Amino acid sequence: MDMNASLALPEIWVAIAAMVLLLVGAFLGDRAMRPIGLLAMGSMVVAVILVLSRDVAAGPQFAFSGHFVVDGFATFSKVLTLIAAFVAIWMSFAYAEREGMARFELPILMLLATLGMMMMISANDLISLYVGLELQSLALYVTAAIRRDTVKSTEAGLKYFVLGALSSGMLLYGASMIYGFVGTVGFTGLAQALTAGVPGIGVIIGLVFLCAGLAFKISAVPFHMWTPDVYEGAPTPITAFFAAAPKVAAIALFTRVLVEAFGGITPQWQQIVFAISLASMALGAFAALVQKNIKRLMAYSSIGNIGYALVGLAAGTQQGVSGLLFYMAIYVPMTLGAFAVILAMRQKGQMVEEISDLAGLAKSQPWLAHIFAAILFSMAGIPPLAGFFGKWMVFAAAVNSGLFVLAILGVLTSVVSAYYYVRIVKVMYFDEPVGVFDRVDGSLKLVLAASLAVVAIGILFINPLQTSTAVAAASLFAG
Repeated sequence: MDMNASLALPEIWVAIAAMVLLLVGAFLGDRAMRPIGLLAMGSMVVAVILVLSRDVAAGPQFAFSGHFVVDGFATFSKVLTLIAAFVAIWMSFAYAEREGMARFELPILMLLATLGMMMMISANDLISLYVGLELQSLALYVTAAIRRDTVKSTEAGLKYFVLGALSSGMLLYGASMIYGFVGTVGFTGLAQALTAGVPGIGVIIGLVFLCAGLAFKISAVPFHMWTPDVYEGAPTPITAFFAAAPKVAAIALFTRVLVEAFGGITPQWQQIVFAISLASMALGAFAALVQKNIKRLMAYSSIGNIGYALVGLAAGTQQGVSGLLFYMAIYVPMTLGAFAVILAMRQKGQMVEEISDLAGLAKSQPWLAHIFAAILFSMAGIPPLAGFFGKWMVFAAAVNSGLFVLAILGVLTSVVSAYYYVRIVKVMYFDEPVGVFDRVDGSLKLVLAASLAVVAIGILFINPLQTSTAVAAASLFAG
């Protein structure tokens, strides 16, 4: 293991780009928000190219004395994260300018959060894990409260900060317990120590605290309490960012920690993942039934979707991790497409967020209703849309691992969640129109078209995507 800094070139590039853009913004002020945002997006494109240029076919490569790892799993997760962040910044321009929050700091904060996510994905010990997690979190706290002149946004940022600090404390406590009982913080060292002997109760307790801290970041039950309030209170483009990019990074980190560092005690952590997966699927399904605000509904939908993704992790196998990555690759475009529709919900210059505001959309703007219906049916897992294949992959992995109860309950909660998705479709197609939405921005039309392409014709790309996720999962288990 050497100090091969070239492996971290994408992260170094993003860090330098963020600092340069910060200087540019300090001189030019808020009027440069859009140019800075475009440059931030350009830096993400370069980062994707740099990530893909890493040769990971030979197996995992380490940098900074083993604290940083690059492999197929990291490559796939980073590309997905960068794409999600790119689209979120693109969706924010028109909204920020219209709503009086066109501050140059916004795209820079999103870029810094993305840098933290990339570090999380490549973290190979408990210390680098924490550094990446906090870099992401500190930037996200500020973005949630960026509209400090509104009560809801300020409240969202404060809630996220307080509960995020609590989760960080739990994670650090768990990490310190693990270090105290095992004597190392590196994932490779932890794996060797736990494989060699029976883990003590102290290690198990430390792992529970560590999982609790990470579960907060992916908004898994019972650490989901911040999600509905933050989703509703934060500006909609920020909510879209929260719902996509950080979820991919956090669940990738969660997977790497459990599979690589604690692979020797899989039966122990399987119980934890089983419980939070089942609880997330159930709460996401039933709590969403009574929601009237569409952003709160999407919050519970996100909780449910994370539960489905964790079914793959609960399997504890290479097939399960491949299914998890496949599910997240489908989840990102579905979520971004749904939030693009929410951003299009504007009447007479004012944003509206109630489900009832979608009434009669099929009559006034049929193209928007058709796209949203396709996205919702995909989220519900209706074949032959892409969302069906995502759920099929994780449930198949669970069945093959003998987790029949989890798979059956997952299917049942999918049926329940389908109800509130269909309810929205019913409102759009069968209720009388209550108003006409304003003209949809061109940037949102592009996002909607891309999302529709993924969910509707994604079946054409199932095999290549499945191959990519299988390779990524194999690299994780090879490490």
